[in-house]
Amino acid sequence: MFELGKLEYYLLVINAIGVLVYLINMLLYRHTVNGQIDVIVTIVSLLGGSAGMLLMILLFDRKAVKENMMSRVFIICIFIIQIIILLIYKGHHAEHFTLAFWKFFVERRILLIYLGIMNLVTFIVFAIDKANACAHRSRIRIVTLLGLSFAGGSVGGLIAIYLLHHKTQKDYFTVGMPMIIIMHVVVLFYVMNM
Repeated sequence: MFELGKLEYYLLVINAIGVLVYLINMLLYRHTVNGQIDVIVTIVSLLGGSAGMLLMILLFDRKAVKENMMSRVFIICIFIIQIIILLIYKGHHAEHFTLAFWKFFVERRILLIYLGIMNLVTFIVFAIDKANACAHRSRIRIVTLLGLSFAGGSVGGLIAIYLLHHKTQKDYFTVGMPMIIIMHVVVLFYVMNM
């Protein structure tokens, strides 16, 4: 039988709080103009409640709109980083840690090629969206741009934002892209040290 320690009890409680806080925030978004509690959502997710919040998004708040995009990007990035921290804490890692990123990529050229292609594609898609915005044509969905970034194209997306001066007023890009990059670095660090 599996015994729960203090950490597991803490995670259960903080994620139950995360579910409740996200539910309240979701209802406030739907029924008020300025009643959101995004600061509390941020604090609770940083304290470990991101899994509960992600569960609420998947079950009850699937519709992505501009108003909730930043919190979604933040919660997903924090959730993935927290999973990796938990795995490291529980001892699921190599005996010695390494930061030899280049050696890792040289040994896995297909991954390096994949990331290169994803970043190029993401940059091109951002450029197309910028051209469409200037010509007042149909735009590429935010979810598509962020999805490409999550799939490995975050560096290409960040370069496009600042090189093309596109989406620089949107926090889910200007703050979200660096967060996605940090998440990618943490994931790569963990994979290198499994």
